[in-house]
Amino acid sequence: MKQAPSLDGVPRETEERLRDYLALLIRWNARINLVAQAAPDTLWVRHVVDSAQLAPFVPPGPGPLIDLGSGAGFPGLVLAALTGRETHLVESDRRKCAFLQEAARLLGLSQVIIHPTRIEAAATLPLAAVVSARALAPLSQLLRYTHRLLLPGGVALFPKGRNVTEELTAAAAGWTMRIERFASRTDPDSTILRLSEISPVSAQA
Repeated sequence: MKQAPSLDGVPRETEERLRDYLALLIRWNARINLVAQAAPDTLWVRHVVDSAQLAPFVPPGPGPLIDLGSGAGFPGLVLAALTGRETHLVESDRRKCAFLQEAARLLGLSQVIIHPTRIEAAATLPLAAVVSARALAPLSQLLRYTHRLLLPGGVALFPKGRNVTEELTAAAAGWTMRIERFASRTDPDSTILRLSEISPVSAQA
């Protein structure tokens, strides 16, 4: 597989494991639809590098990470590999869960716990220091999932596309939050949202 580009600041052994993970994904993708078909180097940037850029925005300190709608493991498995945190992957498709189990084994991530269920029915999740989701739902819906899962002081990390301003405006009708916006390094039309102090407007009436 073409070796480009490397992940800045990531140990070589970790990057090699992530490249093995991508190779596993490509093999499984021939049988079940995990991601859109593309060349390996394109998939590396579109999914692995795009997920890895969230790692610097994970705050230091203890506490689990919950990744909602994990799909093929982006960004949750990549963040687990880069941060070493206890990570909970929530995914309703059992075939994708089987892939996630194999990928976590390949990556040596014993701290990853997979929940084969819909987000609304996930009753065994801990409170999290970080909640992530990528290409899952509009922001207003993500906030409904997230606010009950975050520990005090926790953050949500959501990569968003060109409609991020419209999504923030729509969410403001029902939610208050501290908003930090960061430019994506893999897509000029994308933004990384880091949200904290999330609260429904009704709770403040």
